[in-house]
Amino acid sequence: MRAVTLASIRAHLPRLIASTLAIVIAVGFVVATLVLNETSRTTVLEAVGAPYVGSDAVVTSDDGSGLDDELERIAALDGVAAVDATWETGVQALLPGRTGLQYLLAESVADAPALRWQSMADGALPDAPGEIAVSERTGAAVGDTVDLTFFAPDGAERDASVTVTGVVDLGGDPTAGIYGRIWGTADQLRTWGAVDPVELRVAGADGVPAGDVVQQVGAALADRQVVVRTGTGQAEEAATRLTGDTMALTAVLLVFATVAVLVAGLVIANTFAVLLAQRTRELALLRCVGATARQVRRSVLGEAALTGLAASVVGVLAGIGLAAGVSAIAEAADSPVPLSGLSVPLVAVAAGLAVGTATTLLAALAPARGATKVAPLAALRPADPAPLRSRSGLLRLVLGLLLLVPGVLLMGVGVALADVLIALPGGALSFLGVVLLAQRAVPPVVGAVGRLTARLGGVPGRLASGNATRNPRRTAATATALLIGVTLTTAMVVGAASTRATAQAGLAAQYPTDVIVQGDGAMPASLPGRLAAVDGVVAASSLTAATATGPDGEETIVAGLDAATAAPVMRSTADVPIPAAGEVVLPWWTESSWEVPAGDPVTFTAGDRTATFTALYGDVDRPTFPAAELARLAPEAAVDTVWLRLADDADHTDVIDEVTDVAGAAMPFAFVTGLASERAAIDSVLDVLLLVVTGLLGVAVVIALIGVGNTLALSVVERRQENGLLRALGLTRGQLRGLLAWESALVAGVAAVLGVLLGSVYGLIGVASVLGSYGELVLSMPWLQVAAIVLVATAAGLLASVLPARRAARTPPVAAIAG
Repeated sequence: MRAVTLASIRAHLPRLIASTLAIVIAVGFVVATLVLNETSRTTVLEAVGAPYVGSDAVVTSDDGSGLDDELERIAALDGVAAVDATWETGVQALLPGRTGLQYLLAESVADAPALRWQSMADGALPDAPGEIAVSERTGAAVGDTVDLTFFAPDGAERDASVTVTGVVDLGGDPTAGIYGRIWGTADQLRTWGAVDPVELRVAGADGVPAGDVVQQVGAALADRQVVVRTGTGQAEEAATRLTGDTMALTAVLLVFATVAVLVAGLVIANTFAVLLAQRTRELALLRCVGATARQVRRSVLGEAALTGLAASVVGVLAGIGLAAGVSAIAEAADSPVPLSGLSVPLVAVAAGLAVGTATTLLAALAPARGATKVAPLAALRPADPAPLRSRSGLLRLVLGLLLLVPGVLLMGVGVALADVLIALPGGALSFLGVVLLAQRAVPPVVGAVGRLTARLGGVPGRLASGNATRNPRRTAATATALLIGVTLTTAMVVGAASTRATAQAGLAAQYPTDVIVQGDGAMPASLPGRLAAVDGVVAASSLTAATATGPDGEETIVAGLDAATAAPVMRSTADVPIPAAGEVVLPWWTESSWEVPAGDPVTFTAGDRTATFTALYGDVDRPTFPAAELARLAPEAAVDTVWLRLADDADHTDVIDEVTDVAGAAMPFAFVTGLASERAAIDSVLDVLLLVVTGLLGVAVVIALIGVGNTLALSVVERRQENGLLRALGLTRGQLRGLLAWESALVAGVAAVLGVLLGSVYGLIGVASVLGSYGELVLSMPWLQVAAIVLVATAAGLLASVLPARRAARTPPVAAIAG
């Protein structure tokens, strides 16, 4: 039977191509996901963990206490060659090409060469006072002079000029772009106000394993609350802190990969079912000449195993190639996703081979079993397809209803309680029920649509409608794969639109202002006007500040807000309400300390003046009054904060940099918070994630379309004699091609419309259950995208009929009738 199996594969190789493509895509999806996850993890480990990978041991204070006094004790250990303390502080710097001061993170450079981890893009690390190395984010070059402003250990504000000796390449460190960084000697860092270090890096003596160094250091510091790890262990810890949700994201991606695998399994099962149905006589003849049912079944499964294994190998290679391409693009572009090089774990290769082969085998089990259930002599006779009202058809109907009804109820409960853990299993059960009921639901709909459109297609249209309903099992099998893909894609598109609308509303409420400029005291009178005049700023509002005594008898800083100028600046007042006359917006922390319920009166005193207001609560950092009423309560109130709104089409980063320069020139320690950039970054990440997710589900649709084309091609072969008879009765080649095109368009169009309807419902239910408990829920229906899904799916189904129709039309009628 081994020779028969190999011969069968060679004979039916063209018909197995669709199954092979489905497995290649699904396996490639799984492998690419795992490889990209490992590559991202490795990239982050190399970048974020760079300070530690060259160390044999890293000591971290567990209670926040300084470790400077432990340097000598650790350096005296036999297995230790060098030890370095990491000093850190923040400074303000006037960088080349900038007019305002910028915040920079300053770090110390190790004295021991073995503990110097920095990779230089240009120049060298500093070795003497007055020298620094900078990160590329600062924009400074070797030889530049940078003026620093810092607070010395005695608390006095000091200035210093330093020269850039080198530029450090931080590689793929995702934190490299947040702010600029500089490096200096440890003595300089202490002069700049660095406090006791809470981290020590240790280099072991030659020949001493890292594990022994960790053990010695841990024993020496047994009386301190510290954590001692190997350098690699500390690097992994740092990477985990930065990418704590990496496995969660991988799990989400693998969910979509599972969808692709399931759709591929459906395509394979359908392919083998039709293929074995066409080979019923061949298999029966094998049974007649002595092959047992077991041997035939094993031959069919062997054929499936070899097909699955070959496709899995190609899929693994395709997945690795895809991951390499994505990594190369991300590395070359300014991507927020940390990817560099390629890391291929063995588990990805093994998982790809196992998933592809196992899916093919499982999908072929039912067709293989069905092919050997028919008696050999009965199989040699022509047989009509089993009616829907057979025992198996009734079982599918009952099982489908048993899954659909409880699933719908669970989804309703999940939406009512805003609990996705209830709605998710309900969605899975109901969708499985829909798939089981599709065999009864889809053919009547196809028939009804076919009757409505028959006049448009003439004779081919009427014949296509009849063909689509004559064999409901085949029609349902063709449509189900596409129905699954379109439903999932529509659910994601609708869910993504609603999620984005809800998230944007939430971001606007969380970040109601684009830019906040705060001074370390009263602002110069001309500064608010200069900030408002910055190109890209469309509105500005000044907030005054004063000191007043609250109901607890303690003095507190209060603010005054002008409603007329604040309203055009704020993007939302959901979390930060604008106080009307006689009202004050209190921070949430005062609710427990002042014990003033919302709506109750609250009294403030400033000097000999007293005023009572109605209490409101919002996300403010200090009690906020109408500006006019604060001026009456505290006439000395002066502007210390300016809110700015930026043009939607402006480059927010450039505008914020210019605002920073203007503010820094007038007030050296002005603090500029660019909430617009943060909101835009979150919005951008959301867009990218939703685009990626939609693209991933698109893979499932591609597989489904392959299944449509495959089933249609096999049905053309199955109806070879029927098509030949139609040609003999006068149907032209063009009409035969039109017949198959109409049939394909009918099935694909109906599946697409049903999938869109189901997907829209599932998408809205999913958003309601996931986001219903997070505040305001905004439902959005992307009608243009939904219509595009229907058109693309129908057009793709029509395109899938081209090659089968061409093959059928080129077959001479006499040859086709002869079989």
